[in-house]
Amino acid sequence: MSRIGKKPVAIPGGVSANIENGTLTVKGPKGTLTLGLSDLIHYKVEESEIVVKPANDSRQARAFWGMQRTLVSNLVEGVSAGFTKVLVIKGVGYRANAQGRMLKLQLGYSHDVDLPIPEGLEVKTPDQTTVEVSGTDKQAVGQFAAEIRRWRKPEPYKGKGIAYRGEYIFRKEGKKR
Repeated sequence: MSRIGKKPVAIPGGVSANIENGTLTVKGPKGTLTLGLSDLIHYKVEESEIVVKPANDSRQARAFWGMQRTLVSNLVEGVSAGFTKVLVIKGVGYRANAQGRMLKLQLGYSHDVDLPIPEGLEVKTPDQTTVEVSGTDKQAVGQFAAEIRRWRKPEPYKGKGIAYRGEYIFRKEGKKR
């Protein structure tokens, strides 16, 4: 039995959910998101919640149960509140600047790194060392934040690089004479 799957997904005010042709559509103040539904799972939209249950007692249906419930929950949370990932840049001369639909990073390379911002995402740079990626799709926000981080991962000796806010960087001691 899935502990996560047993819990129904609450639908907050201002959000509506609808199932048509094997697709769950969730509309809210921040936009509309859709999810293709699995045949192994039974979905039911009630007035204030979405109930997710396995369609049969097969091993694969039970394995999908919790994941599908979490995906439905992410849709509801995305259209109501949205998702945000904050990246912190540490290092001398390292900086970021959002210009229109491009993110310009200066990370100590001989060239600037220009990343196009995907559709549906918003990137803000409140200061030169902070990048905020936000949007309604949790997977897209996390993917773009990971692509930014991949350009200069935090290193263990001085802690320089791009890290998520609140991420613990394991520090090593340098050489001793």
